[in-house]
Amino acid sequence: MDASCMHIAMFPWFAMGHLTPYLHLSNKLAKRGHKISFFIPRRTQSKLEQFNLFPDLITFYPINVPHVEGLPLGAETTSDVSFSLGPLIMTAMDRTERDIELLLVDLKPQMVFFDFTYWLPTITSRLGIKSFLYLIVSPATISYTTVPERMNHKGTLTELDLMQPPLDYPVPSIKLYAHEAKFLASKRNWEYGSGVLFYDRIYGGLTLSDAIGFKGCREIEGPYVDYLAEQFGKSVLLSGPIIPESPKTVLEEKWSAWLGRFKDGSVVFCALGSEWKLPHDQFQELVLGLELTGLPFLAVVKVPIGFETIEAALPEGFKERVEGRGIVHSGWIQQQLILGHPSVGCFITHCGAGSLTEALVNKCQMVLLPQLDSDQVLNARMMGSNLKVGVEVEKGEEDGLFTKESVCKAVEIAMDEENGVGREVRANHSKLRNFLISHDLESNCLDDFCQKLQYLLK
Repeated sequence: MDASCMHIAMFPWFAMGHLTPYLHLSNKLAKRGHKISFFIPRRTQSKLEQFNLFPDLITFYPINVPHVEGLPLGAETTSDVSFSLGPLIMTAMDRTERDIELLLVDLKPQMVFFDFTYWLPTITSRLGIKSFLYLIVSPATISYTTVPERMNHKGTLTELDLMQPPLDYPVPSIKLYAHEAKFLASKRNWEYGSGVLFYDRIYGGLTLSDAIGFKGCREIEGPYVDYLAEQFGKSVLLSGPIIPESPKTVLEEKWSAWLGRFKDGSVVFCALGSEWKLPHDQFQELVLGLELTGLPFLAVVKVPIGFETIEAALPEGFKERVEGRGIVHSGWIQQQLILGHPSVGCFITHCGAGSLTEALVNKCQMVLLPQLDSDQVLNARMMGSNLKVGVEVEKGEEDGLFTKESVCKAVEIAMDEENGVGREVRANHSKLRNFLISHDLESNCLDDFCQKLQYLLK
């Protein structure tokens, strides 16, 4: 192997929303000749193999995930269980510690990328390997929630404290609503695997790792990255936007045929991620809001809480009223290919990091509907209030609930070229899209990222 080529091990949190971006990054690094050892739950390997574009350089190392009481047999990732069982998946992952150490002794990588396993840097420092905390969440979120001022706060952080950003936060216009701050305050006491609090787990990685990294580029994330570097006194690197390679597959015939019936830019596509289930009343408000737009729509959502099927949860008479122009679907779908379809003009997103990247590099307008997860909420605020590239759905200040009217209104603003806000958002999105897909941007960012990683190894 060329002396300038690195050997990096990847050990992401056992959730598809983390494993997939880690693999996208692995592909970008392998393209530059770097060798990747990718640690992955054994039964999950088959789901990701098709996305390994450099099998000669990216090797999967299957991990046996120990069974933890309370988990269904064979559960390995958060997508195998309900949201409430996520902490038990974390406990199972913590119990792989000895196996991971043995693998690292055997493989001898120069560096390990990790996110939730705060114990990893203790192992790597003992073995003379560098540890690199590579977070899927945005630097804006970590800056807001997990800096020393927040973590070393004397007494309990209140909702009022959390509605305002911490001292010296680089973009003071980003704030939380009461219901969001309330959720965030409750999350401070959230135990997340092995008796460790969620934020202590992240903070452990931030303080113990040799360096910290995020997806993104300086033009968007620069202020937050500089703030974090100052707060933690270590290098904070950006890997570039990590735009997924175009899929080698084509869009399934049933979807391409259905979308092909509508004129360009007319379809509203709604996808709220692979893990989030809406309560039934909010599910109904969402689909009724889509009906209210009068536009063709395709909504991909999980079956709501308390129901066996999507059909059973739909409002009375809904299916008949939207027949021929509206579909509500609960299975997996080729999101990247659908976003690129000419007939799709609007994308309602939950504001997960991967979905936002896919949305920003496509031409459809963005409607922001974050779920109560601090990362999605802060992503929405950054896209809606700060960068002004999307329209956020209005919710109740105290209860955080949206209505069919607020869903419809956000779609109408985003798709109306004559509306002042819509016009500004459209122009900003177009400008940012052109910047992100410009030929040299990602390549230059990745070259810089690799150079800085190599510097860390000296």
